[in-house]
Amino acid sequence: MKKQILQAVAAAALVGVVPMAAFAQNAAIVNGKAVPKARMDALAQQLTAAGKPVTPEMQPQLREEIVLREVFMQEAQKQGIDKTDDYKNQMELARQAVMIRALFENYKKNNPVTDAEVQAEYDKAVAASSAGAAPGGGKEYKARHILVKTEAEAKKIIADLKKGGNFEEIAKKQSTDKGSGAQGGDLGWANPAGLVPEFSTAMVALKKGETTQTPVKSEFGYHVIRLDDVRTAEAPKFPKLEEVKPQVVQQVQQQKLQKYQESLRAAAKVE
Repeated sequence: MKKQILQAVAAAALVGVVPMAAFAQNAAIVNGKAVPKARMDALAQQLTAAGKPVTPEMQPQLREEIVLREVFMQEAQKQGIDKTDDYKNQMELARQAVMIRALFENYKKNNPVTDAEVQAEYDKAVAASSAGAAPGGGKEYKARHILVKTEAEAKKIIADLKKGGNFEEIAKKQSTDKGSGAQGGDLGWANPAGLVPEFSTAMVALKKGETTQTPVKSEFGYHVIRLDDVRTAEAPKFPKLEEVKPQVVQQVQQQKLQKYQESLRAAAKVE
């Protein structure tokens, strides 16, 4: 009798151990189906990768999320959605996406960006910036203009200026460009590349202090232009490598990945 009691106690203990072990591995049991805790961990990793770190306080929310997903998935299976062609096609696309993402991550892991590559890319960017820093011969021009609607008006203004007329006063009274007109026609310092072609061509042809002798026609009307000054344009300061290194690393990484993708496509036999 004593032996039978001991066996019964042992059996009861064994039955109790199995559910506890299963519970440790599972996040929940939904309609009798176990939901692995690994799903919570995978969801937490996704959130963290998306820039939303998971705190211990968020564990109940994560558990509820995977429980809801399991509930919905079970219902979808009841309705036979997992048997449809659309579902199978979507699953194949999802499988491909996961595999491809893993492939590219594996490539980046095995082909890290080197300091030499970062330096080379940075130097190239600096050189390109310096080359394109100052279009228009590397100069800036300080000019004034008087803008009117007709060629006849512009010719009369040029004639008045030759007789000793004051450019600034005429600009204030007659220029249709009210912004610069209020400043005596002053356009401030400008790079020729930032002006309409007809205007910039006429402006750079002038010497310091000269005024155009014929009206300059553009999409805005007719201009009378006076060049007040010219200076060498200052190249913009380029940030130090330490300040932009993360962006440069990312750019080089993307370039390497792009070449890897192109090499795989080129090597593939497609019929």
